[in-house]
Amino acid sequence: MEAQETPEVMTEEGRALLTQREREIISGEAEVSDNYRYKVESTVRNRVRKHLGDDVEFLAEHFEEVHDLVVEEVCDDV
Repeated sequence: MEAQETPEVMTEEGRALLTQREREIISGEAEVSDNYRYKVESTVRNRVRKHLGDDVEFLAEHFEEVHDLVVEEVCDDV
């Protein structure tokens, strides 16, 4: 069965780790409660801890071109 593109799927094209809303909240641009800001920060932290390494390993094995882009972007700025 072929996956169909929906507007929600297509909006993912514009993000890497963070959604625009997460950026607004974490940067303090969005007026949200401290509790909500903490929740968003926790969500992003957990996303990185639990999934980033697995995704990078997957890309190394299955999509080397994008893996190289990730390494270049992350390692060149360190």
